[in-house]
Amino acid sequence: MAERRETSAHAAPGGRELEQDEYRMWEDRTRVFLQPVAAPSILGLFALAGATMMVGAWQADWYGNPTTPLVLFPFVLMFGGLAQFLAGMWSYRAQDGLATALHGTWGAFWLAWGLMWLMISAGVFPIELVPAFGETNAAFGFWFVPLAVITGFCAFAALGRNMMLTLVLAALAAAAGFTAAGFFAGSTWPLRIGGWLFVVSAAIAVYTAAAMMMENTVGRTVMPLFRTRRGKYVPEGPGPSRPLEYRYGQPGVKIGQ
Repeated sequence: MAERRETSAHAAPGGRELEQDEYRMWEDRTRVFLQPVAAPSILGLFALAGATMMVGAWQADWYGNPTTPLVLFPFVLMFGGLAQFLAGMWSYRAQDGLATALHGTWGAFWLAWGLMWLMISAGVFPIELVPAFGETNAAFGFWFVPLAVITGFCAFAALGRNMMLTLVLAALAAAAGFTAAGFFAGSTWPLRIGGWLFVVSAAIAVYTAAAMMMENTVGRTVMPLFRTRRGKYVPEGPGPSRPLEYRYGQPGVKIGQ
């Protein structure tokens, strides 16, 4: 037994040396390809603001009439919907879970909103189901329930990033909630409040996107975002003691936005 333990004791250091040699060989043969990604939320927030500002101002009764969405929907469909949804997918590439959820959710909503009014303009949507202010439409009201819930959780998550994005999402969640209540109750005053809140969220979104863009082009903070977290991204779970990475960092590459 003593001889067996002694053999094991002598074998352990050799095993570690072999493991280190294999690691060095693996590291020398490994290549890291860098692919910097611009912050997708610059486009995503501008797209969100553009669609939300136009529809929110109409919903708040600042302008227009019941047929106004027939003029708005092409812009909302392409900019607020398609462009923002693509920003959400690029946020996934940038490993930004919050931006992926935000732009993916609202991009899909504006795509659906634009497609609905496209079908209305083509005469293939039942006229009795068209959403109208002051009339109960629980089915359309349910569109805004998941929006309010998901955006509320996004606002809570954004507290760990910066206060401007938190304000955007908080106003957006409240606007979706009031809009849902307006269609459930068939009342106009919650819709008007929701419209005002949509405009407020759009204004803050423009500021936030502009601040990110200025920081990207100038290389320093020009318009403060009031960040609440600073530090390096740390992956979840226990990792190896010697992670595989470019020896001198990854210039131009960062996790998230």
